[in-house]
Amino acid sequence: MSQAELLEIAVGLARDAGALLLERFQGGHERALASKSTPTDLVSEADLASERLIRETLARLCPADGILGEEGGGTQGSSGLTWVVDPLDGTVNFLFSIPQWCVSVAVADEYGSLVGTIYDPCRGELFVATRDGDPLLNGAPIAASDRTELSSAMVATGFAYDASVRAAQAEVFAGLLPRVRDIRRFGSAALDLAWTACGRYDAYFERTVKPWDIAAGTLICERTGLTVQELPEREGLPPGVLATVPALAAELFELVG
Repeated sequence: MSQAELLEIAVGLARDAGALLLERFQGGHERALASKSTPTDLVSEADLASERLIRETLARLCPADGILGEEGGGTQGSSGLTWVVDPLDGTVNFLFSIPQWCVSVAVADEYGSLVGTIYDPCRGELFVATRDGDPLLNGAPIAASDRTELSSAMVATGFAYDASVRAAQAEVFAGLLPRVRDIRRFGSAALDLAWTACGRYDAYFERTVKPWDIAAGTLICERTGLTVQELPEREGLPPGVLATVPALAAELFELVG
């Protein structure tokens, strides 16, 4: 299957799941079902319903492909392709009626992401990219920031659910805040990456992200020419990711890596 064909399926999945979620979100009655890693790491029926829809569609359209989903874990395929899915990125925002959440769908092979789609139903924004194609927002090309001075950079980040990790992150945050224009924390890693790719942010970094959080977003960032780096594990801090304009990459890595 070509990248264009895979992208068409990914877009359909993201739009269908997004429509399901938006209906629930506008109803205003969604509640958390349970917590996962910590009491603040929540899962809702909406997460589960969205992933069920995606898995059922993929079982019909791409039965030989593997799937890695946030709620349902991983299943092996025989095609060499794996769909990496976050059926609702920003669950806490969703549950608190904050319109900052999305659906993220990527297709990966042994070399990484081939196709990435991030759909924001609340704004009607669809970000896409393929390994060999241009990054787009609602069909129009996007471009990353050309910022060269850290002091004027807008930086996005996120925090872990674990309190001890948050304490270590606070130290990094305190060191970074005086060095940049400002920092934003909106609660959806996939949207943070998409917004960095289209120049709304100059950089994004976060620890504790999972493959389904970033598989689509890092591809979209790379296709806009951003530098995407892994943040290595260090004392008190799990691994993470940094996406930024190349001119700021070394300085930001020194501060947050």
